[in-house]
Amino acid sequence: MKKACVTGAGGFIGSHVVEELVKTGYEVECLVRYTSSGSIGCLAEVDKKIRDKIKITYGDITDFNSMLNLTRGKDCVFHLAALISIPYSYENPFSYIQANIIGSYNILMASKMNKVSKIVQTSTSEVYGTAQYAPIDEKHPMQGQSPYSATKIGADYLAESFFKSFDVPVAIIRPFNCYGPRQSTRAIIPTIITQVLNSDKIKVGSLTPTRDFTYVKDTARAFREIAESDKTIGEVINIGNGQEISVKNLIDEVQSILGTDLPVVSEDARMRPSKSEVFRLIAGIDKAKKLIGWNTEYNLKKGLDETIKYFKNREVSLDYRT
Repeated sequence: MKKACVTGAGGFIGSHVVEELVKTGYEVECLVRYTSSGSIGCLAEVDKKIRDKIKITYGDITDFNSMLNLTRGKDCVFHLAALISIPYSYENPFSYIQANIIGSYNILMASKMNKVSKIVQTSTSEVYGTAQYAPIDEKHPMQGQSPYSATKIGADYLAESFFKSFDVPVAIIRPFNCYGPRQSTRAIIPTIITQVLNSDKIKVGSLTPTRDFTYVKDTARAFREIAESDKTIGEVINIGNGQEISVKNLIDEVQSILGTDLPVVSEDARMRPSKSEVFRLIAGIDKAKKLIGWNTEYNLKKGLDETIKYFKNREVSLDYRT
């Protein structure tokens, strides 16, 4: 049985990666950031049969000794822990440097010292900024259009340097706009769904940006498949659907599924700074197809159906989610 650790395991994507690993036979240690409440975040919603099989460790990726202990004896390290809110990165950019760059350094160095067989470093499509050409392949220039994206670019280059300088077996997964159950209501798809379910209008920012949305179970499977392939070592791999949809058309799709026709309001307070807005993201996934035989199992309609079902069955008080 392979031994793995997952940082950011209490987060939205992290909790689904944990599920995927346990279901496919991994022994998993989950790093959760300590709080006085003892919250385990989204792991609290994972089936108890899976929770009973995992080890939960409280810690912080900015503490090197903790990461040295966490990675000791592990075959695979899945590094998902990060500060991710783009709006908050405008207010407190240094905290993103600490979490996303120093935290990634700690994971990479600890994994190197403990001779971990594979590290999967989590990137983001935000590192590309607005598409200069589409679809966006892994050779597309990176643009730091927010402090968040700038720190993720830094973390990616750091991971690349550990591979090239020290032969650390790292692969970089670059997911495009993941969505699904347990996601924060601050994200665009849960924002739309919960407003349609609970309000008389839908308030969003700009309606024109396009995104390539990938259902979280597909993304979680990609993490595992990248970890298990020797072909991915030293590579950056986009994970997406290869299709784009505008915010406006996304709202129409959700309203069509739910049978509503609510008015849509574009609010200035929800807009990004003009030079920071990413207007177009669509994944080039040829490399993923070549290296891991990548195909999604969920199209947008199927993924939205599952996500809507989740939010219909839960109270909309999800602000703690990461």
